[in-house]
Amino acid sequence: MKTSDFYYDLPEELIAQTPIEPRDHSRLLVMDRKTGELTHRHFYDILDYLREGDCLILNDSRVLPARFFGVKEGTGANVEFLLLKNLAEKRWETLTRPGRKAKPGTSFTFGDGLMRAIVRDVTEDGNRIVDFECEGSFYEKLDQLGQMPLPPYIHEKLKDKERYQTVYSRELGSAAAPTAGLHFTKELLEKVRQKGVRIGFVTLHVGLGTFRPVKVDDVTNHKMHSEHYVLPEETAALINETKKNGGRVISVGTTSCRTLETVAKKEGCICKSEGWTDIFIYPGFQFEVLDGLITNFHLPESTLIMLVSAFSDSEKVRHAYEVAVQEKYRFFSFGDCNLII
Repeated sequence: MKTSDFYYDLPEELIAQTPIEPRDHSRLLVMDRKTGELTHRHFYDILDYLREGDCLILNDSRVLPARFFGVKEGTGANVEFLLLKNLAEKRWETLTRPGRKAKPGTSFTFGDGLMRAIVRDVTEDGNRIVDFECEGSFYEKLDQLGQMPLPPYIHEKLKDKERYQTVYSRELGSAAAPTAGLHFTKELLEKVRQKGVRIGFVTLHVGLGTFRPVKVDDVTNHKMHSEHYVLPEETAALINETKKNGGRVISVGTTSCRTLETVAKKEGCICKSEGWTDIFIYPGFQFEVLDGLITNFHLPESTLIMLVSAFSDSEKVRHAYEVAVQEKYRFFSFGDCNLII
């Protein structure tokens, strides 16, 4: 299976630079998982495709304002820091630019002394292990100093930080948003509940590996990044009850999907679970939990479009993306939505 099998041509002007207002007015391309039939709707119409007894599984991870700038002590050079993974209380794996100015032993200050950092080590892929020093809460200082780590294909400045958060985000720790959930408003979620659809939460802290391209020709040689997940006991009970009663489990986003399928394979069932996952889902994968998927339109040759192709069918997904391009849907993080059911 070649990476090039998942390529499609996308005009740059279709990459969404700003979010739609209101959130639930984005367009929705509904795809029948089995037949490939396509229907053009708006996201607020999603209620028409949900049934009483179904459950929606949402990722409640909240994005860190993980991008901030430090001044190198001694030289005054400016260096960008991007938090990737929390290793200890104030120790992080970070991406630094330019890396040559952040060698082990170098120190930096942020916000005129609000915070300080010392580079301890360099990982195999060039990231830095950094210890941060500050009085009080690290996260409070980060909120003062940091910017949202928007994907590299978004060039417009985000006016409101909360527009890169879901309305139900609560567990701080992601380097990128679980973007399928950005389409929901609190009002729409309440209508979902009123219809008899129950809502459960998982947490998967999204890493920047989400945006890293697949660089190997053979898909099976790609190594996924690892991300931390939590599946609570109440969510496991909800999923098991839904399945028992003949309802459908519908994942909001590929992150929720990866969490559920990780637990099913790791534990042999859906139950309370916490750990790290590097699950790689591509065509041929046998889904054990999912009955439906709400997701955005993903980058060509990305692991995410491979996951979508695994859930339906590569040819059907390719056709859906071609139609979305023709119909000028908006793509990627702030773009429109795709329901596969």
